Amino acid sequence: MHDAHPNPLRGIALKITSVIVFLVMSTCIKAAGDEIATGQITFYRSAFALMPIMGYLAVRGRLVAAFRTADISGHLLRGFVGIVAMSFGFYGLVHLPLPEAIAIGYAMPLLTVIFAAVFLKETVRLYRWSAVAVGLVGVLIIVWPRLTLFSEAGFGAKEALGALATLASATLGATAMVLVRKLVQSERTETIVLYFSLSASLFSLVSLPFGWTPLSLHAFLLLAVAGICGGIAQILLTESYRHADMSTIAPFEYTSILLGTVIGYLLFDDVPTIHMLVGTLIVIAAGIFIIFREHRLGLERRAAPRAMTPQG
Repeated sequence: MHDAHPNPLRGIALKITSVIVFLVMSTCIKAAGDEIATGQITFYRSAFALMPIMGYLAVRGRLVAAFRTADISGHLLRGFVGIVAMSFGFYGLVHLPLPEAIAIGYAMPLLTVIFAAVFLKETVRLYRWSAVAVGLVGVLIIVWPRLTLFSEAGFGAKEALGALATLASATLGATAMVLVRKLVQSERTETIVLYFSLSASLFSLVSLPFGWTPLSLHAFLLLAVAGICGGIAQILLTESYRHADMSTIAPFEYTSILLGTVIGYLLFDDVPTIHMLVGTLIVIAAGIFIIFREHRLGLERRAAPRAMTPQG
């Protein structure tokens, strides 16, 4: 729900800040190393995120209300799907160059369009289907060089597995977004955010017997900071939509690839490949087309709610 006086510039600033803080989170996780079990990473990411989230809700006087829900099973399902998506995503993050992991993750909004049409029966017509198809071709261009590693090193190729894991994360993330769209029909935004971190923390603990290891102080601090940053970034993202329409803010998600490329080069010596650059440009173009198509349809629905014919 927007403020009474929308402020698009403030919304954009909050969105970009959330992107930066999410990148700090990803950088901390990648810097912690690839020897830490993904279940252990997801636990710290989810548990420490509760600190800023609960503090924020308490300051706004919404903490008690946020715990009230009429659909606990919906939250648990969304939490389970979300935590599995997060686990795959973190595996890909630690085994791929940072900008490449970010770029493959851009498949999620494309897949969300498909899943919304299939499972929620949302009307999607030629324009958006075409954009989705073009965007997925871009994703294929990015991941194809990694997948060819299977023919050279078999299933021991960690970068190839990382690319597949990131694709799986995007697919499950799109599924989680469909579940969120169902939840928002009856649940508050703060309730959805709170129960995701709670359920994700609990589900992550199930992986405790499978590869968790004692952490060095350095790794512990990196994962704790990652979790806190994840919570803060979620708050900033939520706040950004209070000040401007989604179609205004959403394109600024793609600033993450620019910042991620710089961080990857400076901290991890990640140099983008031509496949990654070309594929990313295609995916971004398709994503922005879908965003503005949604914006145009929204304007048409508001201007002529009775006479409008569904388009897509």
